[in-house]
Amino acid sequence: MALTLRTDEELEHALTALAVAEGASRQEIIRRAVLERFERTTHVVRVQESSRRLTDRWGDVLERLGDA
Repeated sequence: MALTLRTDEELEHALTALAVAEGASRQEIIRRAVLERFERTTHVVRVQESSRRLTDRWGDVLERLGDA
């Protein structure tokens, strides 16, 4: 699948520098960046959902411990 990405001078410089430093193509640098961002974002959502479930289950115990 093809995608056109419009860049500015700052992004061009950063993209080229990363590609050279990592020995990867500019396409690969963009691919990694998007996938890393996706992983971080979905991780945050999973942690928030898990925290909500645990708070629902153990919230009363946590409050009592906090009052002790």
